[in-house]
Amino acid sequence: MDADVGLTVGDSIDRLAATVEGFDFAELSIGDGTSAAELDESRLETILSDADADLSVHLPYKQVVATPSPEINAGIVDYMTRLLDRAGELDADKAVLHGTLRDPHDTDLRPVFADQLAAIAAAGDDAGVKLVVENVGHQARGLPLSVLGDLARETDTAVCFDVGHAYMEDGDDGVERFLSGWGDLVSHLHVHDVRSRGDTHLPIGAGEVDYDVIADHLGGFDGTVAVEVFTDDVGLLRDSARRARNHLATDL
Repeated sequence: MDADVGLTVGDSIDRLAATVEGFDFAELSIGDGTSAAELDESRLETILSDADADLSVHLPYKQVVATPSPEINAGIVDYMTRLLDRAGELDADKAVLHGTLRDPHDTDLRPVFADQLAAIAAAGDDAGVKLVVENVGHQARGLPLSVLGDLARETDTAVCFDVGHAYMEDGDDGVERFLSGWGDLVSHLHVHDVRSRGDTHLPIGAGEVDYDVIADHLGGFDGTVAVEVFTDDVGLLRDSARRARNHLATDL
């Protein structure tokens, strides 16, 4: 089996244009600091067509999924629905959503998160875009790995498993536990390397993550893999893609 390997490009079409060649897709951020309605759709289509690459999107990084306020929650779903509709117009395949709560330690809010997640995923289905929820438990508002896994399973939502985020939250043991319990939910990966001192989104091999753990659970993975290395150095990006392919036993 062979995964599609792409890369994240933030909200910059210029960065997408400079780096996407040779990758299967680009993951473009929409709705967080830039207006999705103002995207240069013609230029985006031309760049992707010339590179023979597909598109995925990342929904706003800082917007939580659920709060204690029903009115705010309704607004969040409405906003995400509009973004997913726009993603559908752009022929995006997947949309990544951070698994966040106003207070991730408030257990009473977790059923609210589940309802919000299900509603946003349904909006994605209506738009023809597959929603994947990403683990960000190392952040102040991110749900812990196990909680995110349980809520994703409860709502039948696919997971974007961010390897580096999981390592920052709970080391290689956390990566192992999540993939052992919820690996079947993973359809999208963010791959990069990190160091426990706080360096993140490094080229694979430059940090501390044991990618053999990933290979043990996701060998032959046939989903999508986004290289999320914060550099415009195409050589480093392609090297991380090559290493990811090797670990996942995909064709070079």
